[in-house]
Amino acid sequence: MDDLDDRDDRDPRPAPGGRLGAADRRLLTAFHARGTDPRVAAGARALSWSGEHGALWLAAGLAGAAADRERRGAWLRATALTATAHLASMGVKRMVRRPRPSHVQPRVRTAGRHSFPSSHAASATAAAVAYGALGAPVVVPLAAAMCVSRLVVGVHYPTDVAAGAALGAAAALLGARRTGARHG
Repeated sequence: MDDLDDRDDRDPRPAPGGRLGAADRRLLTAFHARGTDPRVAAGARALSWSGEHGALWLAAGLAGAAADRERRGAWLRATALTATAHLASMGVKRMVRRPRPSHVQPRVRTAGRHSFPSSHAASATAAAVAYGALGAPVVVPLAAAMCVSRLVVGVHYPTDVAAGAALGAAAALLGARRTGARHG
């Protein structure tokens, strides 16, 4: 999420249109409907809150670095890659400026009003790739749940989440290759 994207009052680009936009809206509506179950809504809100600004993933990486002294450097590089993915998504969000969905009632407050790409999905997927390579497989299903939570709470279109996940995976993979990070 980008606190800064509320500072510019120019007209944002429209929500997706055509067949893709219609599919995006239908899928979001279907996922959002799952949040009528109070347990699902509470879980989705908790994930959304914990993933704000990548906090959950950064804390997990730092905990990994503290617990795994032999691979502390690898954990810190993985944490940096996760932070980089989050920052990259915020930069793209500032350029694209797609407004958040307006056809569903959001179940959480957001730090900004733009939705593409999902920064939660970017940091979650980067963490899944980077920390998963370090032997933390539990991160993968948690990251998937984080991505789905953004639809359940109604603050992103599915294409926002897919783009954020792709950006996060690319940042983690390319960053690890560029830094020569080895996880063993």
